[in-house]
Amino acid sequence: MKSGETSKVMSAEAAAALVPDGATVLVDGSGGGVNEPGLVLAALEARFSREQHPAGLTVVHPSGVGDGQGGGIDRFAHSGMVSKAIGGHWNWAPRMQRMALAGEIEAYCLPQGVLSHLFRAIAGHAPGVITHIGLGTFVDPRLDGGRLNARSRDEMVRLMPIDGREYLFYPAFRIDVAIVRGTTADEMGNVTMEGEGLYAETLSAAQAARNSGGIVIAQVRQVVRSGSLDPRVVKVPGVLVDAVVAYPEQRLSVATAEDASLTGAQRVSETDMAPLPLSERKVIARRAAAELRRGDIVNLGYGMPDGAAAVLAEEHLSDQVTFTVEQGHIGGVPATGSDFGMARNQMAMVDAGYQFDWYNGGGLDVAILSFAEVDPRGNVNVSKFGGRIAGIGGFVNISQGARRVVFVGTLRAGRQQLQFTADGIRIEQEGKSAKFVPQLEQISFSGDYARLWGVPVTYVTERAVFQLEDGGLVLTELAPGLDLERDVLRQMGFRPRVSDRLKTMDARIFAAARMGLQLAQQPPKPAAQRT
Repeated sequence: MKSGETSKVMSAEAAAALVPDGATVLVDGSGGGVNEPGLVLAALEARFSREQHPAGLTVVHPSGVGDGQGGGIDRFAHSGMVSKAIGGHWNWAPRMQRMALAGEIEAYCLPQGVLSHLFRAIAGHAPGVITHIGLGTFVDPRLDGGRLNARSRDEMVRLMPIDGREYLFYPAFRIDVAIVRGTTADEMGNVTMEGEGLYAETLSAAQAARNSGGIVIAQVRQVVRSGSLDPRVVKVPGVLVDAVVAYPEQRLSVATAEDASLTGAQRVSETDMAPLPLSERKVIARRAAAELRRGDIVNLGYGMPDGAAAVLAEEHLSDQVTFTVEQGHIGGVPATGSDFGMARNQMAMVDAGYQFDWYNGGGLDVAILSFAEVDPRGNVNVSKFGGRIAGIGGFVNISQGARRVVFVGTLRAGRQQLQFTADGIRIEQEGKSAKFVPQLEQISFSGDYARLWGVPVTYVTERAVFQLEDGGLVLTELAPGLDLERDVLRQMGFRPRVSDRLKTMDARIFAAARMGLQLAQQPPKPAAQRT
């Protein structure tokens, strides 16, 4: 180091000691341990266990930071340590979910893309974010305003008409501490991310904390001498960073220690993707894939939707569409399971905030997303159901920005036994509960606003396909081998309108052999209108 310069490198314990009581702490990263600054979070938990400090924290996380086993945001899930949580996705933090459900803390859920943009607004001292994202959903102040329990009374979002059009205003707030992660740092705090699977909001989070008068703690795998980093690969400049914590055992994710194909350093063959076994997941993925067109720009949601990528790979059609991931990937094939948020063979990797700019403005041709519940008006719930808080992640940005939306899921919840034959489906055991229900616990997607904006919406199950029309949900296709009344209508919590031109689903969807799928041609794209 140069004379007069002071190294910012310190232990995780020393970094944790910098966090004061009552601070608003922003933790950046993604679910499954991806980009999670886990050593620093563990040190904070250990300090609270010893000292009962820091206490009364507000924790902010745009994505689902955690591993489902006590890591990530669950490091804060102790009585007295946290008083408020503002998260985009909650599924990876079951202990924090329980605290929210019990009313022990204030708890809010805001769209991931809104939080990404809020960090930029906070950094620039803007009053907040004005957007159409969230209209008609539980985030809308005319419904829940993003609140997850009765204890939560803050006004996190307001309705704001502008020139006769509806928008939502999300006010900015102060960030006292940002905890981020990179791969390499020098002694002055300059951080690179060459060994990470995504960029997330790392730079925006650091800028938001610094311009709030707060501090930035960066966890990295290795530290090098000052002046040795290529400035072209520095993602967070050292002027923003107060503390650097080295953790040589830092993993790419909980599931994966290292994988050069997930950081973009290495490519893999398309043939490395194994075909899905024939099951309801593959049947649904095949029918959803049939909704794609050549040249489509696509987002695949977490879980069942990623089966569409496997179907296209098996059909040798992967090069006919471009997959994207809300965490910032363009091209390639999205990773699955707890590696979700990363991708292989991607063409580009950008900061999440820029990806959400593109998504919000209609950059996606189609989104394939999961559903947990659907009501007669075509509204969808994925965020709060069955005694748990899953949260919404990027779901609202994606579903309200895409030009077409395809929802996927089984007709009923719970274990079911199905047989697939050349003649279609035979149901041997029904699932335990309906997923098509008269009323949702929470609205994550608004069918009313989709109709207002003219967005085509399709709902794909293993037994039937539905379309969103002016009167609500319409059943348009039935799987071969099924009785409409017994196997579909009686298994729903309401009776949708059945199309006068009811079709039979393509028999190839249910066969063991490759489908021979061909994608339709992409028509001209008009400008997307969402207000």
